[in-house]
Amino acid sequence: MTDTAGVTQTLARYVVDAKYAGVPAAVRHEACRALLNWLGCAIGTARHETVQRALAAVAPFAGAPQAALLGRGERLDILNAAFLNGVSSHVLDFDDTHVEAVHPSAPVYPALLALGEWRRVSGADFLHAFILGVEVECRLALSVVPQHYDVGWHVTGTAGVFGAAAAAGKLLGLNAQQMTWALGIAATQSSGLREMFGSMCKSFHPGAAARNGLSAALLAAQNFDSSLRGIEAPRGWAHVLSTHFDPAIITEGLGKHFELSRNMYKPYPCGLVVHAVIDGCIELKRMHNFLPADIKRVDLRVHPMVLELTGKKTPATGLEGKFSVYHAAAIGLIHGRANESEYAEAVVRDPAVIAIRDRVFAVVDATVSSFLEAYVSVTLRDGRVLAHHVPHALGTLQRPMSDQDLEAKFRALVEPVLSVDQANTLIQQCWNAGDLRDIGDIARAAAGAS
Repeated sequence: MTDTAGVTQTLARYVVDAKYAGVPAAVRHEACRALLNWLGCAIGTARHETVQRALAAVAPFAGAPQAALLGRGERLDILNAAFLNGVSSHVLDFDDTHVEAVHPSAPVYPALLALGEWRRVSGADFLHAFILGVEVECRLALSVVPQHYDVGWHVTGTAGVFGAAAAAGKLLGLNAQQMTWALGIAATQSSGLREMFGSMCKSFHPGAAARNGLSAALLAAQNFDSSLRGIEAPRGWAHVLSTHFDPAIITEGLGKHFELSRNMYKPYPCGLVVHAVIDGCIELKRMHNFLPADIKRVDLRVHPMVLELTGKKTPATGLEGKFSVYHAAAIGLIHGRANESEYAEAVVRDPAVIAIRDRVFAVVDATVSSFLEAYVSVTLRDGRVLAHHVPHALGTLQRPMSDQDLEAKFRALVEPVLSVDQANTLIQQCWNAGDLRDIGDIARAAAGAS
């Protein structure tokens, strides 16, 4: 067996010693892009049923009003604020996605913003802590996937808690010993099951990871100890939660490249694996302008993961609709778009949508190299067969969303909740976050009115 001693301590030492000056400008800018995208997702779901129910559950037991709930007027203690803002940012499944690993921002930014508002930290320190937190969570995820994910763990929850702990620990100024403890405390709280996809618990995962990671750092700051090998020990996180562990992925090249550079942003509020199908359906609708009644049959050729994750043929709720490639195809073909409104329960249960959904047939094609690729074929009642190949979905590294695209997405999410002036202020604050003296300015601007 490979000698993996010291992985946890090596990672902790890197986070403690890292300097913001060593982060390339492009990576700093990516942190601002991620912040804008994450804030939009969190604010846009401020009144979602999932958030309302979670708030009702924890509010009676919350502590001092230390941090803002995004898009709302309430204030909670930093642990519960991190939890609620983490839940909110993932409800729509619209947050960012690393090309191979986790949803990076949803577990890390909620912990950092709550802590940063409470402690009055600078924007530069805030962004640096985020970049390091993403590095930690992504490297840990990559060290155990795909087996970890294949067996049923939701890696955003299981690895995200480490990102939140490392990022919060950096802001708290933990020493190497304390950071090692923080990672160990995070390890023993790691959780999240893929069985929960399509339910409110999927967004619970990053919320819990944010809260638990923040608590891990706070405990470690008080010298609450843990194993020094919480990640790599024979009964540590990596070996318990995966049958394959590559420790070299965690430690090699630290500080030389940054996983945030491989971050992607979603144009559609649903599972990334159906984005190529949506692209293809929207493009065929745009090119040929057919009516739903014209459609006789729809054939999809997709990667195996598409059906594994989004094979729900008859979704009954909006959240289930986000995990149905059949619903994704239907709304793209009927409406020519896939906004949050297309995942409302009324649309999921619409007889016209169901009728098209029932005509969609998806099969696995071994020639499809990635879940970000798809072949879409529509057979019309007049005998025409319309086909479109999407080699790379919109929002991928090959077809990235621009800064202007992210601003438009942010406005569409935020302006139903906040005023246009508030949205403009937040956009400018995000692009200039590294220059802010107090990152709490963003939290307060994003809170809105009760």
